[in-house]
Amino acid sequence: MPAGGIDRRTVLTTALALPAMTTLTAVPAHAASWQLRWNPSPGSAGLNAFEGIEDDRADSHPGVTHIYPQGETYRFDMHTQDRDTATDRQRQEVRGMRQNGTVLNWKNGETWKVTYQMFIPSSLQATTSFTHVFQTKMPGTGTSPLTVMSLRHTGGRQTIEFKIFEPEVLVGRVDLPPLQNKWIDVEIEQRVGNSGRVRWILRDGGTTVIDAAKNGDTYLSDVIRPKWGIYRSLSDSAHLKNCHLLLRNLKGYQYV
Repeated sequence: MPAGGIDRRTVLTTALALPAMTTLTAVPAHAASWQLRWNPSPGSAGLNAFEGIEDDRADSHPGVTHIYPQGETYRFDMHTQDRDTATDRQRQEVRGMRQNGTVLNWKNGETWKVTYQMFIPSSLQATTSFTHVFQTKMPGTGTSPLTVMSLRHTGGRQTIEFKIFEPEVLVGRVDLPPLQNKWIDVEIEQRVGNSGRVRWILRDGGTTVIDAAKNGDTYLSDVIRPKWGIYRSLSDSAHLKNCHLLLRNLKGYQYV
């Protein structure tokens, strides 16, 4: 007999002894679903939609604002003279999600999804080194990304790709030029954990360009945060121009 002295037979006998008019109603299990947690409006929330702003951290371009709302769009400007505090790279990024003053961190074991539209002009080119337009990272300095969406020049092609950073699991890669100079739809789903999972979807109008998923390590410690913007190496100078990146209709969902 199980602990507590009640087995299935005892439960069944008790149920049969109840009056005929009594009905035992099972409590339905909770059905998990996507819950909207983050839905910022650039026009009203402005940059308060994010936990932090990394705009010219080294003050390499004094008097110039590189990250700002433009109507209902977030704009990231990058100039060839811009430098990060690590002088071999450039960085104009926002980090984290803030909704009504509350920061929404992604925790171990949780599953999150972000959807948005992105405009990549032809001036923002793929490079042979890193040019990231999305990352997830643990807070703090000196930690590597966990996942990245990058513009990478590989095999003589300009591509856009998504990777689980270590041990470098390629989720997917497609040609970049057909997706430039237009609004494309982005969907990134990430289960946070050392045995995590990523699903990456790009849509061009009504056409799904890629819908790919891979398992991998998407957690380091503490919490993780998404980042958006332009973060690129200076090593491939032939493909570095003054450029910008536009984002709109940002939404964040948690699967609960």
